[in-house]
Amino acid sequence: MNEFALIRRYFQRDCADPAVLLGVGDDCALLKLPADEILLVSTDLLVAGRHFPMDTAPFDIGHKALAVNLSDLAAMGARPLGVTLGLALPKADADWLAGFAEGFHALAAECGVCLVGGDTVASPQLTIAVTVLGAGQAGRILRRDAAKPGDLIAVTGTLGDAGLGLRAVMTPERVPAVLPRDELDFLVARLNRPSPRLAEGQRLSVFAHAAIDISDGLVQDLTHILDASGVGAEIDATRIPLSAAARNWLQADPTLDTLPLTAGDDYELLFTLDPAHWDQVDFPATVIGSIRAEPGLVIRDAAGNPLTLSQGGFDHFAGPTA
Repeated sequence: MNEFALIRRYFQRDCADPAVLLGVGDDCALLKLPADEILLVSTDLLVAGRHFPMDTAPFDIGHKALAVNLSDLAAMGARPLGVTLGLALPKADADWLAGFAEGFHALAAECGVCLVGGDTVASPQLTIAVTVLGAGQAGRILRRDAAKPGDLIAVTGTLGDAGLGLRAVMTPERVPAVLPRDELDFLVARLNRPSPRLAEGQRLSVFAHAAIDISDGLVQDLTHILDASGVGAEIDATRIPLSAAARNWLQADPTLDTLPLTAGDDYELLFTLDPAHWDQVDFPATVIGSIRAEPGLVIRDAAGNPLTLSQGGFDHFAGPTA
């Protein structure tokens, strides 16, 4: 199968989005930017063995490759316009490509975004590059540099699930015996098939101040907001929202009790807002702390004492930092 047959077979699809004037099949895609809106662009790379285990199902790889990019649009309150895909493949394996394309296109259809272009090359290392294009109103783009003293700090969903799911995949012998199979499957699914919070981000764009998606860990990503905004924060570790599966695992192994603060890959939204606007949050979210004028981040434990973490978030060159 040559490159062009591969593209036609697995990635060239009809697109009903009126914003896409020309998609896959020409030198460039043509997109119509809505009036009075601005263009947002984000790119992520995923490398086999670095961003996902080598034996991850191709459907899950396709889903996650798109999800992590859509999550960046969600963090800024934007809606997707189109997406491009770059694939560096060790070989053109038909079964792998079919599974990958199915996972990618299934999430694309769910989120209402079309694949509009990309490229494929042969490479000794499986590498995936996705670029998302989004649109939003200029006055409603959520940024990292807009947090204000007195803001509440909140997160969508639950944290730590993907980090525990990764442990389940990489070191299955360490999974607590008390954890039911369905809860284990839930944690692994949270790792492999994250849900980009697009609707929540667009809703937050109306009233929130700052936002970021949690890709590298709560503490690390919150620090990005604090540094960009020139403020500090205090959070309560006991208020971090946990799924039933994560809570059961952490109760069985208390040595991991700070993992929800540092583990990445949950792709939930972390946002700040004026307390007066909390009643406008009409989706599952939890207040975990507040922004303060004094620089620095203070994390309180159950006794109210400052908590010192032995591990930071994820770094793409160093991995998890001690």
